Amino acid sequence: MFQRIQATIRKIPRGKVSTYGAIARAAGFPGAARQVVWALHSSNGLPWHRVVGAGGEIKLQGEPALEQKLRLESEGVSFSGRRVAMKQHEFHFPSPKRARKSGRVQNKRRG
Repeated sequence: MFQRIQATIRKIPRGKVSTYGAIARAAGFPGAARQVVWALHSSNGLPWHRVVGAGGEIKLQGEPALEQKLRLESEGVSFSGRRVAMKQHEFHFPSPKRARKSGRVQNKRRG
């Protein structure tokens, strides 16, 4: 689970952000926003600063919150108070492609 979540976080490009919930959905675990937090805590080298709370709010407190804001601003992300301007900077993951059901009968040519 954590590997898929971490791979999803790595897809967020510079200058964009995503929410904990959106990352969980994109990784295939809807409703697992808390696991996204755990995945961030348990790894190094992830662009952790590109992950924000719902509505673009920085959820960290104190110095880590300031560091997150400064990192995002250095990537060109704009703010209104503690919230990211989500209309400009939210990253939208591609919709998952619908997989074919294995029980579906396929059309075959008869010769």
